[in-house]
Amino acid sequence: MNHVVVVGAGLAGVRTVEALRGRGFTGRITLIGQERHRPYDRPPLSKAVLKGEADTSFVDTDLETLGVEFWPGVGAKSLRAGVVETTEGEVAYDGLVIATGADPIRLPGDGPQHVLRTLDDAHELRAMLVPGARVAIIGAGWIGAEVATAARRAGCEVTVVESASAPLSTAVGAELGGRTLSWYDGIDLRLGTMVDSVDEGGVRLVGGEFVEAHVVVTGIGVRPAVEWLADADIDLHNGVVTDEHLRTSLPGVVAVGDCAAWWSRRWRTRLRVEHWDTALNAPEVAAATLLGEEAVYDPVPYFWSEQFGHMLQYAGHHPAGDRLVHRGEPEGKWSAVWLAGDGTLAAVLAVDRPRDLVQGRRIIDAGSRLDPERLVDPQVPLRDCVV
Repeated sequence: MNHVVVVGAGLAGVRTVEALRGRGFTGRITLIGQERHRPYDRPPLSKAVLKGEADTSFVDTDLETLGVEFWPGVGAKSLRAGVVETTEGEVAYDGLVIATGADPIRLPGDGPQHVLRTLDDAHELRAMLVPGARVAIIGAGWIGAEVATAARRAGCEVTVVESASAPLSTAVGAELGGRTLSWYDGIDLRLGTMVDSVDEGGVRLVGGEFVEAHVVVTGIGVRPAVEWLADADIDLHNGVVTDEHLRTSLPGVVAVGDCAAWWSRRWRTRLRVEHWDTALNAPEVAAATLLGEEAVYDPVPYFWSEQFGHMLQYAGHHPAGDRLVHRGEPEGKWSAVWLAGDGTLAAVLAVDRPRDLVQGRRIIDAGSRLDPERLVDPQVPLRDCVV
């Protein structure tokens, strides 16, 4: 293999480049990035950058020292075996890494709506979060809650519109999401409410009500950025389909990061996880696979969010759980765990209880069973609940 092309210059793409060099690959590497910025981390965009505590989140890597040809501001248009067509012409490859990430979902309407996905998005939105500004945020998921946190902190008048019955319902279910309702004090939280369109000057709700806003932020999720692969001879289903080695159906091609839907041996299902931890760690497996080594990607997915003065940390795959057990009361520090039918731990959500997260993640990885009666006592460490 003489030339590896990496399409996507986010964290997953640049970490794959580093992993290839770390494993001794000395051939040519071309890194294609749609944005004109050098690679950066996305989690700080909705946290430190949006709050004004930082201006950038660039990844600490030296592409020149790594011997990488970096093509910033270049988009991928199509793929056929051995060739990627870009906005700057065709580039041939021996090995290909698909790391094109995901794109935010937007709502219908002619009015201006902001999303938070890129560094430019964060700077543009930050400039608009000024005291007295009316901000309408559509979606009370992870991003919506973090934007609401920054907007309220900036002195904005905040309205959050959520179609579900509680915040975070899609992510962790309405029961746990309901435990965060008190955090929205001072915010006009509209639950069970659908948006019809984003219009000039605000948001039109289903039913006709108009919510006036200087700034509208849409945070209702993302879709894998795989449109450029529509005509390629590669399996697509909720992203780029891969096996447990991150190998796609097209020879010599791997996929990694937000766009990759990989097979999990642990849960016997296909997962696509849009979190930083995946972009950080999956590239080692992708690089190994591309170089003909035997490696398996089967992590315990991990994610965190900072909102309204609370640290939320999640690990696991809660759809594999049959029973939800609470640890602690909503007014204080608490966590919740999902148990599978055989008593093993499927997932843990920790709110201001980092020890539960750390121990829970290890327990999930080990496949240990827990004692439900001891679990309900928040004073008992999770590791002491193992049977």
